[in-house]
Amino acid sequence: MDTLSLLRTGQLTGCRRLDLSCGLTQFPAEIFDLAESLEILNLSGNALSSLPDDLGRLHKLRILFCSDNQFTELPAVLGQCRQLEMVGFKANRIHRVPAAALTPALRWLILTDNRISELPAELGQCTRLQKLMLAGNQLQHLPLQMAACTALELLRIAANRFSALPDWLLALPRLSWLAYAGNPFCEVSETAALAQRGAKLRSIAWHGLDLQQQLGEGASGVIYQASWHSDAGRKEVAVKLFKGALTSDGLPHSEMAACISAGAHPNLIGVDGKVDAHPAGTAGLVMALIDASFRNLAGPPSLASCTRDMYAADASFTLATALRIAHGIAAAACHLHAQGILHGDLYAHNILHNGQGDCLLGDFGAASFFAPEDPARAQALQRIEVRAFACLLEELLERCVAAGGAQDTLETLWTLQARCARNNSAERPLFAEIEQNIGVLLTALSPDSATTE
Repeated sequence: MDTLSLLRTGQLTGCRRLDLSCGLTQFPAEIFDLAESLEILNLSGNALSSLPDDLGRLHKLRILFCSDNQFTELPAVLGQCRQLEMVGFKANRIHRVPAAALTPALRWLILTDNRISELPAELGQCTRLQKLMLAGNQLQHLPLQMAACTALELLRIAANRFSALPDWLLALPRLSWLAYAGNPFCEVSETAALAQRGAKLRSIAWHGLDLQQQLGEGASGVIYQASWHSDAGRKEVAVKLFKGALTSDGLPHSEMAACISAGAHPNLIGVDGKVDAHPAGTAGLVMALIDASFRNLAGPPSLASCTRDMYAADASFTLATALRIAHGIAAAACHLHAQGILHGDLYAHNILHNGQGDCLLGDFGAASFFAPEDPARAQALQRIEVRAFACLLEELLERCVAAGGAQDTLETLWTLQARCARNNSAERPLFAEIEQNIGVLLTALSPDSATTE
């Protein structure tokens, strides 16, 4: 029996989560029978354009997903649900966001891929807001009142119509993950990257690639293992084929520009060339094939953790391993910043490691360009990413197993972590200093301490 039938026959009494994706055009009234228990409601993938006026009867509702529907405005009735902290209305037709739709408990708001040109000033009153996803709209500015959103940690405003980033945004005390590519003020940098650095990148004919098993799939594309046949012989590689559609982070075009511009670094996944003459005109990159011993450092944030990654319950690292990971990622970030690139998604779930400290920073879906010739703004943007590193370093240190003699090193690392996390972003060090400081600690470790997990 399908979920809707179970709901209508009263067999879901007491459930805390309900998922309905069955072509709904109207909100099923039977959902109100779950008012005393329902906390998570997922109505994505239907044909809804409105919600009932008495939605507030769902007084325990904390999370609501209504993506891929036909809403033209964010329903004002959301404001009746006082416990509502996560709202997702991605890929609708929304052009209006009324202030009444915002709840005081709001922590996570997803309005990606809509038609929004303006946000209400009252968004600044959402002082618990941590995650705001607005990529793929028609915004030209953010309300000045949002300077009061001091809990905001992740912001996606890529593929909009911004002519500049507001100054107050760069001073938010907790902002760590920012994506803004695909806006008018980024076009020159992105175009130049593809034209100048892309011209130097080898074109690899599609007919010379023998695709094998799929290795993974993300919002922006699909990655395959492949054999590359060239005059130099056969080489096993990875091929990423971009989907071409907007993602929650931004545009695949922007991601490709960042990948091409990043250049070579030991802690980045190497790019061998770009796919040429794909029969469907699909854009793609040929990249180094990562050894099977590498795995993700952590999983992405959960609904509960919001902005923080999820580690395995038994995850632990020796001091040497933690130091090597931290040093490698700091070095990669320093390299990217020197190229005028902000990674935008510096997270453990985007880091591959082999358990011995060797690590690779991947996923450039949220990457953005900045202008090094404007040092004040460039450094402000870099220091936003330093706070993301502070979160990563904290997570590593919390899971670090070290002998008693290593306490001084741990204390030094915790002091560095605190500096990277300072609310006054101007007081945070840049990655060149971070890389150097961790490098000194790594060098000071005795050989017998450089063991694996």
